[in-house]
Amino acid sequence: MQDALQALLTLLAAFAFALPVIAQTYPTKPIRFIVPYAPGGNADIMARVIGQRLSEALGEPVVVDNRPGANSIIGTEMAVRSAPDGYTVLIVASGHAVNPSLVRKLPYDTLKDLAPITLIGSTPLIVVAHPSLPANTIKELIALAKSHPGELNYASSGNGSPANLAGALLNVMAGIKLTHVPYKGTSQATTDVMSGQVQIAFPSMTSTLPFVKSGKLKGLAMTALRRSPLAPDMPTVAEAGVPGYQASIWNGMLVPGATPKAIVTRLNQEVVKVLKSPETQQRYAGMGADILYGTPEEFDAFTRAEMKKWDKVIREAGIRVDLAR
Repeated sequence: MQDALQALLTLLAAFAFALPVIAQTYPTKPIRFIVPYAPGGNADIMARVIGQRLSEALGEPVVVDNRPGANSIIGTEMAVRSAPDGYTVLIVASGHAVNPSLVRKLPYDTLKDLAPITLIGSTPLIVVAHPSLPANTIKELIALAKSHPGELNYASSGNGSPANLAGALLNVMAGIKLTHVPYKGTSQATTDVMSGQVQIAFPSMTSTLPFVKSGKLKGLAMTALRRSPLAPDMPTVAEAGVPGYQASIWNGMLVPGATPKAIVTRLNQEVVKVLKSPETQQRYAGMGADILYGTPEEFDAFTRAEMKKWDKVIREAGIRVDLAR
């Protein structure tokens, strides 16, 4: 019995010693960034910016692998089923914390099957309206919506999309009833707001600010907690009349759940260095995004808070998506 106990202690000691060694030798081959969205979006751009700098720091290539579909579930499941060795990294957006409440049966456990590395950024949405809408501020929009319940429509790129949830959150927090009109994409939704088919939308600032500056759309407020340097005169929804409102698209980085802690720590340290660099800050600023970073524990706590927040909104709004996979 004593010999068995001694053998076990020796094995545990060897394992504990091996973890730092793993971190020191990692990586020894290319790292794959799975982006469960189409090329060209914020998650994809951030993945490529970070991947290039991380490759330089670690001395191994970082390959971006776009796997869009099923509200990011296809790519996420692929990452979950990958070897937990640090060579598969998942880049997610805010929908990652929404899917557990939005989709009836996920093929993975959002919290248990993935290990957080760090948040990597966020991009605000803008509340925009057709120029003819008789409301120039959020307070005026809320007053108009209360006097015409259910008559004002807002467009989004589909049920469960960030824009859909942003509108639903405004309904809940402001006590109004904007009617959701889902489209198959952001471009079509924005086009119909510009033509007056729909009165309001909550698109990303990156894709829509040019239309606001040209006068084709009326910008009422931003959904982030602070104003953007790209539109310093545009107030946030929170400061314009709905305290605490926040509905930005955030992005983060995770690995399969059983990935060694030493590798998680190494990736966190290296990615945070990349995010703090002036080059990365310049690239993010150019696309209207904010840099976010922190510890794996902070990202985990953030994800749990987001899941709780959006679960309440989804339940109250009655949003449901049945995905054919």
